[in-house]
Amino acid sequence: MKIAIANDHAAVEMKNEIMAYLKELGHEVINYGTDTNESCNYPEFGERVGRAVVDGEADCGVLICGTGVGISIAANKVNGVRAAVCSDATTAHLVKEHNNANIIAFGARIVGLETAKDIVKSYLDAEFMGGRHQTRIDMIHEIEKRNK
Repeated sequence: MKIAIANDHAAVEMKNEIMAYLKELGHEVINYGTDTNESCNYPEFGERVGRAVVDGEADCGVLICGTGVGISIAANKVNGVRAAVCSDATTAHLVKEHNNANIIAFGARIVGLETAKDIVKSYLDAEFMGGRHQTRIDMIHEIEKRNK
């Protein structure tokens, strides 16, 4: 699987660890984030990953900032993105199963590295269930169309 990843200055170390972990799992990783601790603006990185996923350059995305919230809000402004902040493995699994989230996010200041790895693994191991959940995804797409 091809996975887009990005971060801001608060998450450089965690991003590097997660990239290595994803490669260990056999995935191709595309780095759209910053590689320095110099203050930067997370919306740029959220949008980059959002566009990469929607445009098919990547199968899914992982976003990391201080809390995971700001960078996911930015990604969600890209039509077709369903980014979800996850602070535990169960949520990560369910956002894929029920919401077909194409991007997950978490905070380097919120979760530790092992929890972050569990979140990523749980998300990647989950499969979208379809059915009544697809109806809801279709409704989300209709909202996007109305609000272009």
